[in-house]
Amino acid sequence: MPQLVEAHMTLTLDGFGTGENQRLEAPFGDGVGEDLHRWMFEDGANNRAERDAIVDYGAFVMGRNMFDPGRGPWDPEWRGWWGPNPPYHRPVFVVTHHPRPSLEMEGGTVFHFVSDGPEHALARARAAAGDANVAIAGGVQTLRHYLNAGAVDRLYLTIAAELMHRGERLWDGLTARLEPMSARHTRFATHVAYRVGRL
Repeated sequence: MPQLVEAHMTLTLDGFGTGENQRLEAPFGDGVGEDLHRWMFEDGANNRAERDAIVDYGAFVMGRNMFDPGRGPWDPEWRGWWGPNPPYHRPVFVVTHHPRPSLEMEGGTVFHFVSDGPEHALARARAAAGDANVAIAGGVQTLRHYLNAGAVDRLYLTIAAELMHRGERLWDGLTARLEPMSARHTRFATHVAYRVGRL
């Protein structure tokens, strides 16, 4: 099987993945509460396959704000949102304008900070993953970039029954063509899988 690049994201019904004004006290921004991801926690058993799939990759790529609430130079004490043992347990390549030494965490997760562009970050992730697939972990702008670049083979969206009205909306500026493959409904969400093409 050839190596695939896939992506997972939870969106509201109106297409938002994060709200405005992301910061330490509000990791997903204003207007985003736990309801966006309640499918993971309040109905975890019925969504186990989708939860497990998010981290079932050989390497990951994410944007700066998926790792850190800051926008400028790094706070050297900041080690991510997930505590000492992040869920990835594989190499993670963080796209950023600000270089930083790699950060080794418990459980095998190593964050590498890539300041020479998203294409280079994906190339490094592909090499690190070996025969395994690669995941674009988010956030919204990073995922949209890779979708529009034709770099993603499959997209897995979880649509939560919530409205956000403002923030980062995946559909704004999206030029990739999404061809539905499958859909599955659980109590708090609908999981939809797409093949990704170009318009």
